[in-house]
Amino acid sequence: MLFGQSVFQSVLERLKAEEESGDEAEASVAHRVHGFSTGLAFDVMEGVSAASQRPGQAYLENLEPEAPVAAADEEIQPQPIAEPEPEAVMPEHLARTAPAEIAAELSITAADTLLTLNEKRRAFAKSNHPDRVAPSFRENATKRMMLANLLVDEAMRRRGR
Repeated sequence: MLFGQSVFQSVLERLKAEEESGDEAEASVAHRVHGFSTGLAFDVMEGVSAASQRPGQAYLENLEPEAPVAAADEEIQPQPIAEPEPEAVMPEHLARTAPAEIAAELSITAADTLLTLNEKRRAFAKSNHPDRVAPSFRENATKRMMLANLLVDEAMRRRGR
């Protein structure tokens, strides 16, 4: 703090002095960022960037390299045609959506603990979760998972009583 001035007043004085000296610096270097001692990265050729010297090249540099062109006397080989992937076949277990069939798969008994019930749920989800099957079979997988979760939750409720 200067004599007879508050901290706020001294900061204002310093900013005013910097602003006056900054006007002189801005006149000499217009492309510099205030507060940095160096110019920006694109100031490579006295204010002219290298990329601006060849604007048409920027597009070509981003293209993937082309395949080599065959000479006039060479024979061009035809590209093999990719065969479409065969349609996925629905696994047998996804066709079983009845609650009795899913209960038989889970094989929940009165002796099951909460730990074993959670293990059965995870094991069932490993092969039946909708995210793990082909999109065309997700409806059946969702039904199976909903029924399995319902059966396991009910067994857990009974176990808790």
